[in-house]
Amino acid sequence: MDIGLLIQLISGVVGGNVAGSQLKEKSLGVLGNSLAGLVGGGLGGQILTALLGIGAASAGGSLDLGSIVAQLAGGGVGGAVLTAIIGMLKQNFAK
Repeated sequence: MDIGLLIQLISGVVGGNVAGSQLKEKSLGVLGNSLAGLVGGGLGGQILTALLGIGAASAGGSLDLGSIVAQLAGGGVGGAVLTAIIGMLKQNFAK
């Protein structure tokens, strides 16, 4: 497994749970926030990497501080955004 992807997945889980704790009415519970964050972190991190070309050094096996920070940010933001979107959809369909 690519270390950059692993960083994105872990930061996505953290981002999903932070979003769930901040948006209590849209929270999916710990497991739901974690799963949505995991998927969002993986997808968001990969999209950010592809669009901005950051983290390319991690594909070669080496990680520098800039690519690690980019992987953390992309995964965390992706996880938080997907968790918030799913939470809003769940809340709207429940009405």
